[in-house]
Amino acid sequence: MKIDVITLFPEMLDGFLGQSMMKRAANAGHVTFNGINLRDFTDDKHHTTDERPFGGGPGMVMKPEPIFKAVESVLTEKSRVILMCPQGKPFTQERALALSHEEHLIFVCGHYEGVDERVRETLIDEEISIGDYVLTNGVLPAAVVIDSIVRLIPGVLGGEGAAEQESFSEPLLEYPQYTRPPEFRGLKVPEELLTGNHAAIAKWRRAQSEKRTAERRPDLLKQHLAENGDGA
Repeated sequence: MKIDVITLFPEMLDGFLGQSMMKRAANAGHVTFNGINLRDFTDDKHHTTDERPFGGGPGMVMKPEPIFKAVESVLTEKSRVILMCPQGKPFTQERALALSHEEHLIFVCGHYEGVDERVRETLIDEEISIGDYVLTNGVLPAAVVIDSIVRLIPGVLGGEGAAEQESFSEPLLEYPQYTRPPEFRGLKVPEELLTGNHAAIAKWRRAQSEKRTAERRPDLLKQHLAENGDGA
């Protein structure tokens, strides 16, 4: 996969993409990252990327010309162009999995009061939001989305099936996890996990996932029950 990120602040990506799983994925050849500075696609000496909105109002709006030029500099028939903005559809694990099968993703990171509407109308394939709140710019949301996508590319996590058992891979939260020692400060690992009985362990984990989901995300449990014919 190739991932291009168009932003006014490409240096914000350096630390994130150069560490941990993202660095290993790039070094292994699973993905290539490219930060693109939007100011490189301006024509004036001040490298202007924003103007006041027509009709008045607070703040500044990102101009269409630099964004179009930046996207078109890397756009191919296999590209999918994504705008990070609060107005986008909520990002989910299901969407992350779908995007992990793309060959080329181009992220456009908004700033100020957003982008000129003509960018949305003719250049963007989809808009994504990571939550109902507003950030200074779209770089951090893009980093969140990139992390969730790249780790789902086959071979990146290493362990076969590692991603499939995580929270949100189905409409249930992940079960509690334990490791050695079996007892710590009087706190013991559940007996079911020490038996070696795989069927009993699987049953315990399923029950714990449903219990945790009911306590923390009842909306997800309702979805799970509906999809499995156990409720409406």
